[in-house]
Formats: sequence, structure tokens, C-alpha cells
Amino acid sequence: MDTELRDLFAFLAVVRAGGFREGARASGHSASRLSDSVRRLESRMGVRLLHRTTRSVVPTEAGARLAERLFPALGEVEAALDVVNHYRDRPAGTLRLNVPATVARLVLPSIVTPFLQTYPEIRLEVIVEDGFVDLVAAGCDAGVRYDERLEKDMVAIPIGPRTQRMATAAAPAYLDRRGLPEHPRDLLGHTCIRGQFASGHIPTWEFERDGEIVRVDPDGPLLVRLGAAADLALRAAIDGLGVIHLFEAWLQPYVERGELEPVLQPWWQTFSGPYLYYPGRRHLPAPLRAFVDFVKEAPAPT
Repeated sequence: MDTELRDLFAFLAVVRAGGFREGARASGHSASRLSDSVRRLESRMGVRLLHRTTRSVVPTEAGARLAERLFPALGEVEAALDVVNHYRDRPAGTLRLNVPATVARLVLPSIVTPFLQTYPEIRLEVIVEDGFVDLVAAGCDAGVRYDERLEKDMVAIPIGPRTQRMATAAAPAYLDRRGLPEHPRDLLGHTCIRGQFASGHIPTWEFERDGEIVRVDPDGPLLVRLGAAADLALRAAIDGLGVIHLFEAWLQPYVERGELEPVLQPWWQTFSGPYLYYPGRRHLPAPLRAFVDFVKEAPAPT
């Protein structure tokens, strides 16, 4: 039975991750070990569970039905095994977080090191994705997102700074050449560096002053994936390619060094900070409970 259970967990790891190599990274086992487990499971059950090609691994109809029933069932098994953690001096195990790139860069660095120093027997895995994520299907214990992108029916607690701003800046050489915009609509006459979500959506630039909201869609020669390619956009802005619109905390070091100059600062829009969220179940795995308590007790940065 023990071998069968390991094979079932291996099968789910591959389904969740969408491949053997990705499943190996998420589970901490080798891809060949996962492959052997799935083959053993298919042989024992007498049915193919996965379609394998050189490009992808997807469940067959039988595999999809099996995974659908296994996700909650094996989740309960994991929760039952985790009860033993309550009898340890310190919690142990793996905690998987799914976060956007901005959180990985601007929020987690001040939290991760002291947390892992406090709980050295916990292994933290951070998966960076900017789109909407089904935590359970992704095999993650918790995620971090902003209020408007939270999954429904989740418990959410504040994490990181409680207010943030979007900032606009450009290189001094660019502003000397093109002039300083004094109103958000002036950006329509400037060269701007735009961002794009994984879905393909290009968000408008939104500004606010004294209750007035202005949205603009400026043009420019460079379009990058938000989060993943933000450093490329920053380099281009520093080199004088155009105006950039990004999280203030992301731009601040470059502003302080004089590589970028703030523009339209009275119009910078403030919004609420991110939230740690997780399924609203009665039992939390010990590593997640430790992380939730750590975040709650930590003083919120401004």
C-alpha cells in the first residue's frame, strides 16, 4: 500500500505541474522516479493515465477523472500525516507559495530570511506566476495576490506594505531631449515603455489627483511581460529609450542614484498592498500555519 500511495502522489505531481521535469522540481524527486511511478500505476490499473509527447504531458480522460477524485482525497492524507508535526519541537516540511514577480522582488525578501532562520526545518518553495492561479491544482499551499486578483472563498491576511504606489520616471537625458510631461495626457506625445500580462492584456496607465482619475494608453517601441521582464524595461528606461510606469519601490533605487527622474509625481496612484491567501480549511499544514503566524506577528513595513 505504501508503494501505491507514493505512486499516486507522483501521478498528481506530474498532473499538477504539467510535465515530469516540472513535477520533479515541485516534488523534490527526479523525473525518472516520477516516470517509473506513473508507469507502475498504469500497469497496476491496466489503463493509460497520461498522454506523453515531446512537448507536453496531459491526462487521458481516465487520468483526468482519477486526478479529480485524488486531489481532495490525498490532500486529506497529507493533512492527517501533518498532524504529527504538532508533536515536534518545531514544524517541518515543505511550504509552496505562488506569488507574482512584484511580490517575489519587493515583499518576500524582508520576510523569507528571518522566517527560515526561525524555522530551519521548513523548506520554502516559491513559484513565480503573474496570472490567476488555482492553488489546489497548482499544488501550492498558499499564494500572494492583490485584492482584485484574489481567488474566491479564500482566507486572506495582509502581507508586506499596506500601501503601494505606481510611479512614472524617465532618464534625465530623455527628459532633456523630449521635455517634462506635466499632465498624464502629455504622455501620449512621449515614447513610453509598456507592460503586458501573460494573458496578452496591456493595462492602461492610471493616474489620480484630487479625486480625478486619468487613464492613458501611450505608445512606444518596447513591450515587455510584466514582472518577468521588468528588468529589461528598466534598463531601456535608464538608457533613455522612454518613460516607464512601474511600482515605486522597484524604481526607487534608480531614482536615488540619479539614473531615473520622477515625472508626474503628484499624479501617482496609491493602492492597497498584497494579501497572503490560502484555502479556508479547518486544518492548516504546520509549515503554512507557522508562516501565517509569522506574517501576522511581523510589523508591517510602510
